[in-house]
Amino acid sequence: MSRYKCFNCNKKITLSGKRIRCPYCGSKMLFKPRSTTTKVKAR
Repeated sequence: MSRYKCFNCNKKITLSGKRIRCPYCGSKMLFKPRSTTTKVKAR
């Protein structure tokens, strides 16, 4: 299972299988949001 967000309505979607449409608005434009990064200062 992969977690994506719809580009059109910005809803969170969990995909399982080959279905690649947003169940809320029907859009095919999905993206995988990046996790937040933590900046570490070098010494």
